[in-house]
Amino acid sequence: MDPTARSLSRTYSDRVYPDPWEKVLDYRRVREYAAGHENTGRNHVGRALDLPAERVRGWLEDAVPDPVRGINSAIDRGWLDPDPDSETAAALVDLLAHVLAGGSIPADNYAPAVTPGERVSAAEIRAAFERVGVETRTRNADTPGRATEVVPTCDGTVLGRCLVAMGAPTGAKTSLDQLPAVVWDVPRSVRRSFARTYVRHRGLNYADKSTTRVQVERPSSFIAELREVLDDVIDERVTTADAGLTISAAAARELGVE
Repeated sequence: MDPTARSLSRTYSDRVYPDPWEKVLDYRRVREYAAGHENTGRNHVGRALDLPAERVRGWLEDAVPDPVRGINSAIDRGWLDPDPDSETAAALVDLLAHVLAGGSIPADNYAPAVTPGERVSAAEIRAAFERVGVETRTRNADTPGRATEVVPTCDGTVLGRCLVAMGAPTGAKTSLDQLPAVVWDVPRSVRRSFARTYVRHRGLNYADKSTTRVQVERPSSFIAELREVLDDVIDERVTTADAGLTISAAAARELGVE
C-alpha cells in the first residue's frame, strides 16, 4: 500500500534522473559498495558502478539526495508501506480525506493545509494530523480575507509528499478524476470514516432539511467513484445528478453526518 519508498521518491524532480527512484537506487549502491571497500576513492567506485566520479564524490562525502532524505524521514515516522489493516494506514487515509475535501497541497512546498468548516472544527483537523504523529499550528486566523488553515509544524513537506504518493493532487484539485486507490485498500470501516469526513467537509448544510448535497468541481468519474464508496459503506439512498451527490436524510444519519 502506498506510500512506498518508490512512490515517495517520484514526488521529487531531478535534473539528471528522469526517474528519481533510480537516483535512490544509485545512491544506495554507492553507499553499500563504499561500506564494503574501505579507503576507496570516487574514481574507483565510479568505475566499479559505472557512475560519474563527480556524482559519486558527494555521496561518499555524506551528501544525501533529497528523495533519500525524504524516504528516511518517512521511515522514521512509520509512514511507508503501511499495513492496510494498521492504525497508521487508517490515520493516513483519514488525513487524506481532510486534505482532499477541505485542504490543499501546494506544488512548491508540498506542505498540506486544511481549512475548518461548518461541520469540521480546527480541533478535529489538528487531531487528524496528530494521529499521524505531526504537531500543527493555525495560520491566517486573524488575517482578513484569508481562510484559517491548520498546517503541520514539522516534517510537513515529507507528509505532504506521502499524501501525494497516496493519490492526493498538488495545486488545484479540479482535474482529479478518481479517488486515490488506497481508499479501496483499507478495511470498510476506514473507508466509511473517509466518506464521512469527506461529506462533512463538502456537504451543504441546509437549515430546513436533513438532506445533504455534495457539489464539487470534479470530472464525472470522480463523482461516480465517490458514490461507489458511499454505496459501499451505507445502505440508505445516495443519488447522482448535476455534477454532485444528493445524500438523503436517512443516509446522512446512517453515515453520522449531523
